[in-house]
Amino acid sequence: MRRWNEKYHAKYKKHSLIDQVYEPRNLEEAFKAVKANHGAPGMDGETIEQFEQHKELRLAELHRTLKEGSYRPSPVLRVFIPKADGRKRPLGIPTVRDRVVQQALKNVIEPIFEEIFLAGSYGYRPGKSAQQAIVRVTGLINAGYRWVMETDIQSFFDKVEHDILLDLANEQVSDGRVLKLIRRFLESGVLVGEEIQETPIGTPQGGVISPLLANIMLNHLDRRMGEEGYIITRYADDLLVHCKTSWEAEKALDKAREILGKELHLELKPEKTRIAQVSTGVDFLGFRIGRTGQVTVRPTNEAMDDYKQAVREKTHRGRTLSIKVVIRNLNPTIRGWGNYYSISNCTTWYKKIDAWTKVRLRSVVLKRKAHGWDLMTLPGSYFDEMGLCTLASIVKGNPRIPPLKRVSGSKGSRASLLVGMTNARPRAGYGKSVRPVL
Repeated sequence: MRRWNEKYHAKYKKHSLIDQVYEPRNLEEAFKAVKANHGAPGMDGETIEQFEQHKELRLAELHRTLKEGSYRPSPVLRVFIPKADGRKRPLGIPTVRDRVVQQALKNVIEPIFEEIFLAGSYGYRPGKSAQQAIVRVTGLINAGYRWVMETDIQSFFDKVEHDILLDLANEQVSDGRVLKLIRRFLESGVLVGEEIQETPIGTPQGGVISPLLANIMLNHLDRRMGEEGYIITRYADDLLVHCKTSWEAEKALDKAREILGKELHLELKPEKTRIAQVSTGVDFLGFRIGRTGQVTVRPTNEAMDDYKQAVREKTHRGRTLSIKVVIRNLNPTIRGWGNYYSISNCTTWYKKIDAWTKVRLRSVVLKRKAHGWDLMTLPGSYFDEMGLCTLASIVKGNPRIPPLKRVSGSKGSRASLLVGMTNARPRAGYGKSVRPVL
């Protein structure tokens, strides 16, 4: 492993970090973060409320065991959540005490790795969001990058090799006790039914520290692709490589396969990997991005279907709730979906969906009244007066896709584009990341 990534190891690594992890104030802050995130109990069944009842005692015990090196995490509880394609995604739920320790560890090491993460990475990072990633994509399209290689990584969280991940962590952290603590979390096992299974490979989704570990792993892909002259936008294990020609996109695909296979021992997901011209439409993070004269951004058809299904469930005519209660229960769904997609610039889609939502609500009123009401003549203002939130009003009140802003530098050069899109300063060791592809 070190034969190929030794050049990335920091000359002056961070030492003696474990004492910052078990510092009482850090543990207290970690518990506050865990409490704010709520979450279900792990394999021991202890809830956050139960932990809080004995908080001082529990945090003191964590402080002692971490200081002595005797702390051992419990296996995570395996649960499954349905995916849009009908399959189920496995999640691992750590115990509350383990979530507190993971959060305390994250508090200490995340700022260290944020210094080396590249600006094109947006997943689960402080101050970063999916909407910012979409803004970056549209800016690159406007700058002439009309081809993309889009993909995600096959079973990423299940196939992460611990030794590779730990060596990548060791690039910046030399405290062996911190690295050992990370390994213990990786190898803590998983409870499936009544059987505890070992985890010699992979990192469970659902842990507090799992997204940070994923970014540590995939940051290597970001910088290696950058050294080859490619521009990446990545959110966790979903990524786009931006190109100006189909030939360049083909070369990017070959290089991504090579780096992942030889250096990270990972694979691209075949069914999600393709080379596309933006004019035909590209799906990324639930958005459909296209270009017909100007860049268009809207929710994907699948996202709109999911929204409609959520509305159907909350406007079922068989329920006996009043229309005011139905609207009150429906508004959080509308706000959450609308806020996520508020940067879209195809507002006509939202007006159509709002009209469809009011048709659903009219059917609820018609069911209650039994007679005397016409389904289509009940005005939309009737629901507005009852406090119905609309997608069109959310989009109108939020900023949408801004134009690309250039900064000083060669006009149209990849270097000036990168700085303009990310506001990132060039870092030592990453100069090749803006080298053109020949």
